[in-house]
Amino acid sequence: MSLERTQVINFNSGPCALPTSVLEEAAKGLINYKGTGIGLAELSHRSGYFGAIVNDLAALIRTQLDVPPTHEVLFTQGGATGQFSAVVLNLLARHRLLYPELTDEERVMDYVVTGNWSKKASEEATRLGGGVVNIVTDARTVSEDHKTFASIPPHGSFQFSKKPAFVYYCENETIDGVQFSTDPKSSASFPWEAIKEEDFVPVVGDYSSSFLSRPIPDIARHALIYAGAQKNLGPAGLTVLIVRKDCLVDTDAAAKLGAQPVPITMDWKVIHANNSLYNTPPMFAMYVSQLVLEHAQSLGGMPAITLMNERKKDILYEVLDEGAAKGLFRLRVHKDSRSWMNQTFHVLGEGKEELFLEQADKAGFKALAGHRSVGGVRVSLYNAISEEQTAVLVNFIREFIKQNAA
Repeated sequence: MSLERTQVINFNSGPCALPTSVLEEAAKGLINYKGTGIGLAELSHRSGYFGAIVNDLAALIRTQLDVPPTHEVLFTQGGATGQFSAVVLNLLARHRLLYPELTDEERVMDYVVTGNWSKKASEEATRLGGGVVNIVTDARTVSEDHKTFASIPPHGSFQFSKKPAFVYYCENETIDGVQFSTDPKSSASFPWEAIKEEDFVPVVGDYSSSFLSRPIPDIARHALIYAGAQKNLGPAGLTVLIVRKDCLVDTDAAAKLGAQPVPITMDWKVIHANNSLYNTPPMFAMYVSQLVLEHAQSLGGMPAITLMNERKKDILYEVLDEGAAKGLFRLRVHKDSRSWMNQTFHVLGEGKEELFLEQADKAGFKALAGHRSVGGVRVSLYNAISEEQTAVLVNFIREFIKQNAA
């Protein structure tokens, strides 16, 4: 059956839904960009036209997230997974330049494991070597079954190294639906108090699935914030880096001291020196991302986007809690650690989860099945999902509860 765009609501976890008006404008540019007679994807990436897109996109991100002048905004490829490797190589090179006398066994990389993506990042660090991986905390150890990721662990469980090469965390776990709180008083916030500012330890935050959904707390204290674009920003293929300038190091000099050589397309200093144009970038993804951010600006920028996302997640969690209270749903994540972007739950009762997903699909709610590794249901409320669309889903869920709760 052929469906029109207006007949469905796309809750895909990534690639995400994008505003229809943005896609319509992007389609025009794909055919004829700014009256050049050439489509955007056919332009030279060395042209002034595309150079303007790179600069405008960086400026929009800097404005919306209030990026400090101590940091550069860069663009690369390879997705967030590519940065699993790039983080290790660039920051161990930095550490080698600062402390050339240390052995690999004395170079420690601290990983905060709160879900499947931070777990994968820590495994890549172990695979690459060049240092020792210290698991600062593992959220599975504080879950009821000691197997699932269900909350941000209490601050007392975080065991940071004395002077690690870097500290790594994932702000929002897309698969599991676990997210750090922006409230510094919350037990689910990131424990900045445990990292001495004067030590200047590089802190890395994977913000892929929450990027541009709300402000980034303590942005200036991060050495790197990175995000794959395909959650809130644009099509897959583009990765955004917000890098503190002291982390743009000479990796070739570090290699002469024994560090692993860094592939040139992963070298942050090279990317910066070439204005993110060392090689042909994902041009169309960058163009669409620029249009998405201009659209966000027209809605009121980050304050308006944050308020919208807060209202969306509040009405959805309200109805999910109603279903849980009636024994029909089981939410995967503790209340103080729940994601704004990815709401995960199970439908209880023989055949009820399959029925929920089947009825949801027939009603036009697409991509609600949970990740294959954890199952269940996952709703992804990225920026392009409107409050009205969220309300339609909430009404469907409320009716399902009425029909199926014991």
